[in-house]
Amino acid sequence: MKNIEAFDWNAITEALHSKGYGLIEQVLEPAECQALIASYNESAHYRKTITMERYRFGLGEYKYFAYPLPDIIQSLRERFYPKLAPIAHHWMQALNIGQHYPAEFSDFQAHCHDNQQTKPTVLILKYGEGGHNTLHQDLYGDIFFPIQLVIFLSEPGEDYEGGEFVLTQQMPRAQSRAIVLKPKKGDVLLFTTNFRPIIGTKGYYRANMKHGVSEVKSGNRYTLGIIFHDALS
Repeated sequence: MKNIEAFDWNAITEALHSKGYGLIEQVLEPAECQALIASYNESAHYRKTITMERYRFGLGEYKYFAYPLPDIIQSLRERFYPKLAPIAHHWMQALNIGQHYPAEFSDFQAHCHDNQQTKPTVLILKYGEGGHNTLHQDLYGDIFFPIQLVIFLSEPGEDYEGGEFVLTQQMPRAQSRAIVLKPKKGDVLLFTTNFRPIIGTKGYYRANMKHGVSEVKSGNRYTLGIIFHDALS
């Protein structure tokens, strides 16, 4: 894993402010990606498996990790959060939302647990041919962190075809805007969990965003989703 603290956080912050997402290339090594994929069938790691078509979420499968999380995932959560908390706090201030995010992940997690959100939300997702994910937001209770990340564990064009990552941004009194991305193996995509502030003629307004995955044409596509807030169940 690359040194997260050494990334160009000024550029990442600007991307999140201006677009609602930011891409960091090759954060995980190929061997780290393969190790996470290899662990997919080790049931001891997981607390729940979701078959997506059963709930009309799309076509595919994902698994929620159980505590304690694997070391690499725990490290990612703990090291990314302090860099993202000031951005999240700025967003809340811009939108006049009285939500404060502590500087350290352990304090934010304690806040989740104090509000009965105690279940881990980190998940690994697998899509085969025809797999897709409908547009959605990852909210698991009243307490949420407005930025999350996804790590791409498979290489587009080699391991799978299709399967683009899709973001939509709802524009007030206008049609939604679609953003289509295809990060590479080991890349991290940071993006808004549910909304972000955008400056308008009368100050900041709230733009809702959703995310999903387009149809996988062939092969298998694995990703790791890291959400910072825990879930009620």
